Amino acid sequence: MILVTGATGTTGSALVRDLLDRGLEVAAMTRDPARVPDRPGLTATTVVVPADAMYLLPPAARTPLDHEENLLRAAKAAGIPRVVRLSAIGTPDEDHDLPPGHLGAWHFRGERTLRRSGLEWTVLRPTTFATNSLAWAPDIRAGRPIVNPFGDGKQGVIDPADIAAVAAEVLTGDGHHELIYTLTGPELISVPEQLAVLAEILGRPLEVVDREPAPELFPSEIAEAATAGARLVRAGGNAVVTPDVEKLTSRRPAMFRAWAERAWPAVIDGA
Repeated sequence: MILVTGATGTTGSALVRDLLDRGLEVAAMTRDPARVPDRPGLTATTVVVPADAMYLLPPAARTPLDHEENLLRAAKAAGIPRVVRLSAIGTPDEDHDLPPGHLGAWHFRGERTLRRSGLEWTVLRPTTFATNSLAWAPDIRAGRPIVNPFGDGKQGVIDPADIAAVAAEVLTGDGHHELIYTLTGPELISVPEQLAVLAEILGRPLEVVDREPAPELFPSEIAEAATAGARLVRAGGNAVVTPDVEKLTSRRPAMFRAWAERAWPAVIDGA
């Protein structure tokens, strides 16, 4: 049995499918069990239950700091020996001087809590998700320009399905204790380049407007971290590609175009 927290989210739902396709039993932990599909081998839960391993989706940035510690304490009490935590690229390995609202500082606290838990642990640090581009859908449908605070900064954008595939391998395999994997796609691509790909796929021109990063461009709950992240990307600080996905899954991660060709036509046609 594998316990997946955040089981109806972006990586959690993909991981649940991957594990079930492997013939494994999965406990899907979520606040809304009604969203968990009815599939053989899949059960829904709102609390930590006994399992062979747990996928830990970290709580939202404004969640109380002890929330993650409580989850790990519950996992230990339930006899779960192994935890795989989703983190983020660029999270510091050691003490740092990042401001408290920085994404790396937030994940650093969570990673440190996991290391001190006494459980077997592995950390996954993915870069920007390809699915983040879906936030452009309302503007694209309405014919509005896309506001871009990232400039021409390139990133190794990753398909969340590749993150899930790595998580499945680490949750069910051996030799990953106390290891950190940085997960990226196979190419460096900027926001203007992503939009150029989407324009070809959708068969329509897409306009992009460059804007300096500012808190008002992002949802208030992530504004501080997102603004700092956009500045980093804009300066070229996230132009990173690693071999970790292919090394762990024996398959090349998907390029942005391959993911977009699958995902975006349905997004627009289903409007």
